[in-house]
Amino acid sequence: MDNPFYKRTLARPVQRRGPIPLHDHPPRTLRNRHPLSPLALAVLGVLHGGTAAAQDASPAAPVPALRATPQLRTSPLLSEQLPPDARGQVPTFVRGDRIGGQTELETLVEGNAELRKGDTVLRADRLTYDQTTDMARARGNVRINKAGDVFRGPELELRLDAFEGFFTAPDYRFLRNDAYGQARRVDFIDESRMVVSDADYSTCQREDFPGWVPAWILRASRIAIDREADEGRATNAVISLFGVPAVPIPSLTFPLSEQRKSGFLPPSLGVDTINGIDLRLPYYFDLAPNRDLTLYPMLMSKRGVDLAGEFRYLERDYRGELRANYLPGDQLRGGLDRWGYSWRHNGTITDVPGLGTVGANINLNRVSDDNYWRDFNRSITALTQRLLTSDAQFGWASGYWGATARVLKWQTLQDVSAPIVPPYDRLPQLQARYARADLPAGLQAYVEADTTRFESVPLLTLQPNAARNYMLARIERPWQAPGWFITPRMQLHARQYSFDRPLATGETSSALSVPTFSLDSGLVFERQASLFGRSFLQTLEPRAFYVYTPFRDQGRIPLYDTAAADFNFASIWSENTFVGNDRIADNSLLTVGAQTRFILPDTGAELARFAVAQRLRFQDQQVTLPGQLPVSERLSDILFGATLNWSPRWTLDSVVQYDPKQGQSQRITVGGRYNPTPYRTVSVAYRLARGFSEQIDVGWQWPLNDLWGDRGQDLGKGRGQGGGRWYALGRMNYSIKDGRPVSSLFGVEYDGCCWIGRVMLERLQNGTSTAVTRIQFQLDLVGFSGFGSGAVNALRQNIPRYEPLRDPTLPGPSRFSNYD
Repeated sequence: MDNPFYKRTLARPVQRRGPIPLHDHPPRTLRNRHPLSPLALAVLGVLHGGTAAAQDASPAAPVPALRATPQLRTSPLLSEQLPPDARGQVPTFVRGDRIGGQTELETLVEGNAELRKGDTVLRADRLTYDQTTDMARARGNVRINKAGDVFRGPELELRLDAFEGFFTAPDYRFLRNDAYGQARRVDFIDESRMVVSDADYSTCQREDFPGWVPAWILRASRIAIDREADEGRATNAVISLFGVPAVPIPSLTFPLSEQRKSGFLPPSLGVDTINGIDLRLPYYFDLAPNRDLTLYPMLMSKRGVDLAGEFRYLERDYRGELRANYLPGDQLRGGLDRWGYSWRHNGTITDVPGLGTVGANINLNRVSDDNYWRDFNRSITALTQRLLTSDAQFGWASGYWGATARVLKWQTLQDVSAPIVPPYDRLPQLQARYARADLPAGLQAYVEADTTRFESVPLLTLQPNAARNYMLARIERPWQAPGWFITPRMQLHARQYSFDRPLATGETSSALSVPTFSLDSGLVFERQASLFGRSFLQTLEPRAFYVYTPFRDQGRIPLYDTAAADFNFASIWSENTFVGNDRIADNSLLTVGAQTRFILPDTGAELARFAVAQRLRFQDQQVTLPGQLPVSERLSDILFGATLNWSPRWTLDSVVQYDPKQGQSQRITVGGRYNPTPYRTVSVAYRLARGFSEQIDVGWQWPLNDLWGDRGQDLGKGRGQGGGRWYALGRMNYSIKDGRPVSSLFGVEYDGCCWIGRVMLERLQNGTSTAVTRIQFQLDLVGFSGFGSGAVNALRQNIPRYEPLRDPTLPGPSRFSNYD
């Protein structure tokens, strides 16, 4: 990417110094140019000094006009890539110990010869430049720097503007990926393409010890370099790993940088307790700047060949990805063909003439059979669950109005040892909305109308399918000022059902409406405070929320999309204790609570937050879910919450649900992270749901070299910490209640500068009493094999704050970083 700072130069006259410009019409021959003698310089100095003194002594001397302020202008000469139309217009400069030739015909430079033109710098013992043909010929210790790429050798012939010529017996080094090598000859075709003959190529930088050999090196009879395509193509190639030649390859391509490019990604080799030995060889297609395709063929010794792929697209108004796999004739499942696919699409188009804003959200997931989640738990994350959703939503909005059309269908993967009651499909769901916040007297209103057809398997749900219509109308009047707020609200929820078969009461339809009144209020106090040597703004924010809903008998109505709301800091301040529209709780509740925040006044960053809340019930709640008793407790459990970001290195987030009647916590969620520097992170989370589960989750990435005092180098994000370093990484989810790990991943990475090796051991639960264990090996050749493989993506998904040792999204080095 061009840096605009480098393109700015002062537009004032500049005195030329140093090299001689060849195209600015110098005297007839360069030999006639003689430096001024010391005597002449002295005479000029006296004359200049006398003139200045005379001007200062004259009282009538006019005051010179002030010069106009110099203005900045753009210059193509400092661009990362010179525009083609500017390349032929830039001047050529030469210098050396002895310069001769004929003006505008030929220039001869001997001794420390140097030629500069645009982004090209040429040095040699002897240099001739033919201005009529733009041909430069260099002999002896030739060195050319072309936009940061450096070539050295004994002899060079090159047309500068066309960058066409040859270099004999050179060694070379490329700027983009720091790759280097030697060759018998380099033929420059143009500024973007060249052919390297009888060459070697590697990114392994030489180390100073006897017997050193590069960890990997490519040798080929011919390597074609194409900068525009960012690709190298080797013919009759052999790759040597740690000094051992591999199988000869007739032809192969490789990237010239870490940017996107079609080609093979690093392969991975694994051993699985169920699938046996598996080998995955991904191939990446860079279809367009906004589209790509990755194929993941995998050979499993016990199952067969699984053909998987991922297609991604990104446009201005929409984006999406399609993933699929197909395994013909699974040998472990009696020759059954196995398959799965997942498609996610999100798009919004604004300002459509006559319509407003339209959008579509699609999430489709399907697999071949009930055992897919058990057998392919690493293939596609969305398909490893037992409840797979296929959901398509189409929306419209214009002004105060909005509408949504939705189709939702579930696929339930059944397990005889743990059956699941399938949820209801929505075939279809239609919804319209109207919202206004600018009504007279400061009123705000919202109306929502919905009709949905619910379908499932009555033999499993034990209730009839139905069509449900509901309407929600709400009106409120907020008052808000610095330091306080109050919001009274009234709403009406009305719904009607039509059942496919009679209920136990004989009804085939039902209708009811439920009104609700609520009042939300709060105060905000602020003060300047200091703690542990830091000044901040502390707030105290008490809040009270009252809700009243009269009792309406809803026990005979089946449940289609309703469940109890999770008890947390979001639901405790809401009117309904259920989610969905089949139950509206009868309530006379007062929720009281408070929070305090510590805020940096300069940046607004929140250093800490502490909160507490509790409900007070004035009457029993009669509306419940099937099988539950009325709620009679007058005081709810107490919620405590704390979030700490006191230091960028440390973060802590916790929520505790405490039961004062039993004197113990019912639920605890505590999570913390320590991330002092890149590649050093530890995350710990503890989760307790009393009587159900108790787990601890730990994730980490940390350099093992820290154990012996080697702290590494600070090379920046996505560049590792230097070669010869080991990194421990992993994640473990351990069930304290069951006394066993639920899932675990342990691995090590080694950064060898020009290669990265990984070994990972993974254990996943694939049933109530069974698990699968897998060990995986992978080797990345930096600057050759590309990144973004499945192993790196899996580490990013499983280890919080994991950072890859090489990040291909980082910009490449500037040509000015290797400027002569």
